[in-house]
Amino acid sequence: MENQTLSVVKAFVTAVQQADLEKLGALLHPAIIWDQPGNNRFSGIKNSSGEVFQMVGGMFEVSANTMTLSDVKSITVNGDQAAVVLRWQANRAGATLDTDNVDVYTVKDGQIVAAKVYAADPAHEDLFWGN
Repeated sequence: MENQTLSVVKAFVTAVQQADLEKLGALLHPAIIWDQPGNNRFSGIKNSSGEVFQMVGGMFEVSANTMTLSDVKSITVNGDQAAVVLRWQANRAGATLDTDNVDVYTVKDGQIVAAKVYAADPAHEDLFWGN
């Protein structure tokens, strides 16, 4: 089980870094539950891969397509879950985002069925993303 979890999560973060939408679509379960932290326009529970893609599209729009997953610091696995420490960077007029997140993914049958994101600096992210 742990080998599949690690394999799926590694493929997912690589696809994020490469903006491989087809691969991302294959790795996210259509009914994924995604929990995005904070108090900004993108915060809250997303109840499908479509809602996740809509959120990420909005993030690219707000950041003028500068948002990047600049570093995958670690991936640790316990059964069907993986905790991943990620560094995100983005720019927009008058603001810069440079922050770490810890994402916890749950994998079942080769797809990510749940994601819970923990922000290292939620106030910084709220300020960058706005409402």
